Amino acid sequence: MLTLPLFTGCATALITPFLPDGSLDEPALRRLIAMQVEAGMDALVLLGTTGEPCTLTMQERERIINIGLEEVHGAMPVIVGTGSNDTRKAISYARQARELGAQGQLCVTPYYNKATQAGLIRHFVAILSSCDLPMILYNVPGRTGMGITAETAQELCDHPGVVGLKEASGDASLAAEILSRTSGALHVYCGNDDLILPLMAMGAVGAISVLSNVLPMQTRALTHACLSGCTQQAQAAQQALLPLIQALFSQVSPIPVKAALSMMGIIHDELRLPLTPLEEPHRSRLRLTLADMGILEKTAQRV
Repeated sequence: MLTLPLFTGCATALITPFLPDGSLDEPALRRLIAMQVEAGMDALVLLGTTGEPCTLTMQERERIINIGLEEVHGAMPVIVGTGSNDTRKAISYARQARELGAQGQLCVTPYYNKATQAGLIRHFVAILSSCDLPMILYNVPGRTGMGITAETAQELCDHPGVVGLKEASGDASLAAEILSRTSGALHVYCGNDDLILPLMAMGAVGAISVLSNVLPMQTRALTHACLSGCTQQAQAAQQALLPLIQALFSQVSPIPVKAALSMMGIIHDELRLPLTPLEEPHRSRLRLTLADMGILEKTAQRV
């Protein structure tokens, strides 16, 4: 059964900014969201893995969701990360997001304890049976230690609550098989910034991006060039963005993107343990890349 996507184009997997004392930096969060709104972003993802959700309390999650909805003010769908390796906890996250007014949820596969594919199906169905918030599945085996197979994606896409899949395995062949098996019934989003053009050329309807924390307008333009069939424009955009993409993934995300936003004067370079600030030589490389692209010079906002 064909369903409408929650969005097409580009959604930002937003970072969660902290103050030096480790508490939530609400003014910086509002600045970040304002950047996304100003860029005309197609959707906003809060509390995805880029947002360090495993380190946040339920109260902090509620505050972040409320600020997001307030600042977006209906300009774009707000999608909330609800994934957990405890199905009961994922249900509580999903219910919280729905009750606060989010338009969708992004649910990553269980990490560490993992699951069989049968268990994975039961996990997602249990969440949807307890909360009817539309779900984008999230496949990122490099972080979770397990992946969604094409067969499982095909089975899950028959569930009316499953409206999409964020594909971040880095395996273009898997993405192609999922797109082929689901025949447009499952809206696929690229979860790897370096593969936006290839996956959208195969039929993905957009991207859920880390890069767009830093360059929202340019990342959105890349996805819309793909949607419009402007191949040469999309090729040029993807290639131009590649050096920054590589620098933003030189260490585990969101370490580099937080360093970049700090260099730009938008946030404090603060993470919650076990994540720590970007190390050398990656920090110098990132600063040089930002300077080469004129990003540091163009940013007037300061913390």
